[in-house]
Amino acid sequence: MSVTPPSSASPTPARGLPGITRNVVALGFVSLLTDVSSEMIIPVLPLFVTTTLKASVSSLGIIEGVAESTAALLRIGSGWLSDRIGRRKPFLLFGYGLSTVAKATMAVAASWSAVLGLRFSDRVGKGLRNPPRDALIADSVEPRYLGRAFGFHRALDTLGAAVGPLVAFAMLRAFPREFRRIFLISAIPAVLSLVVLGIFVRAPRHEPRVKPGALHREARAMGPVFARFLVTAGVFSLANSSTAFLLLLAADPKHGAGFSGARVALVYLLYNLVYALLSWPLGELSDRIGRRPILLAAYLLFAALYGMLAWHAGAAFMIAGFVLLGVHSALIEGTQRSMISDLVDADRRGTAYGLYYTVVGAALLPASIIAGALWDRVGPRAMLATDAALALVAALLFLLLLPSRHEWRDRRHGQPA
Repeated sequence: MSVTPPSSASPTPARGLPGITRNVVALGFVSLLTDVSSEMIIPVLPLFVTTTLKASVSSLGIIEGVAESTAALLRIGSGWLSDRIGRRKPFLLFGYGLSTVAKATMAVAASWSAVLGLRFSDRVGKGLRNPPRDALIADSVEPRYLGRAFGFHRALDTLGAAVGPLVAFAMLRAFPREFRRIFLISAIPAVLSLVVLGIFVRAPRHEPRVKPGALHREARAMGPVFARFLVTAGVFSLANSSTAFLLLLAADPKHGAGFSGARVALVYLLYNLVYALLSWPLGELSDRIGRRPILLAAYLLFAALYGMLAWHAGAAFMIAGFVLLGVHSALIEGTQRSMISDLVDADRRGTAYGLYYTVVGAALLPASIIAGALWDRVGPRAMLATDAALALVAALLFLLLLPSRHEWRDRRHGQPA
């Protein structure tokens, strides 16, 4: 079925660099500002929950797992609706706005259950915006530059994620353990991101599908290769429990490095700097050599670094672990999003991204809850070893279900069926 592409499909590239279009740049800065806001909170949230609110590590696991996985149900709906009605930007505006309010309100949270509700609201906002945002990026570039576009976007996104912990570090040095102040200040860059989104992102109405199918029919129409990709991504997500546990391990004097809250923020800054620096070049590399070798390397690297920390989590190993985690994230994030656009038709992109985020988010509920329970009842080493083993299982599945030699044959190059 043919479909009229959005008028933003072939915009003028920024400064003549193919794939780096106006929308890609603007959405990159929206994500940068949003991540400054979000990543001010993430490195201090585990300490806020377990010290200020006196909650258990299991409670932290419930917060992270429930917030991510239940909000994931909205991701499939927002992606499918953006395909059905031919609009992307309204989902972005509402999603980013909801997250802004939730993060600022965390400054007055008095219990871990209140933090759970606010983290859930923040993730609902993310669930509403991410599939239409990724579909809009894919709509805005030629298929051969998808890796470059997603890598560039991820680099700006992660640069914001590096600035956020740096701001948190400076604030904790000036105001030790005043976590609520950080939550309040985080609203400033979040509001600025909404301004950039409203003014600079151009997302004209798409021509919706003439006879849009029901969600389950649209999912089946994406084909078996996309289904196999979802299976492997879901299994890997069972291993990929919240980074909050690694941050907690970095601060743990008994099992980990025993870093102060300010130093935990610096270690998280290091992770995000590595992630930001490598995202763009690795995205371009995936355009040249294919997505699958890079994704397999990401799975294996994750297993190796979690296995290393299960063996020893002293200061030097902890720092090395966060550096390797940055490399892993740069390998996997933009590459998976580029691969989705390779495998589905252009007029089903929103639905495809929604399905992907839903599968990954749903797997995070058992991943984080089990990780928290293992930490409390057995110890962090058992948690880390379990995640490493699951990542190896995912790598094996990837080898069997998505062999690299079939990658170019399986691509649809983003064209409508």
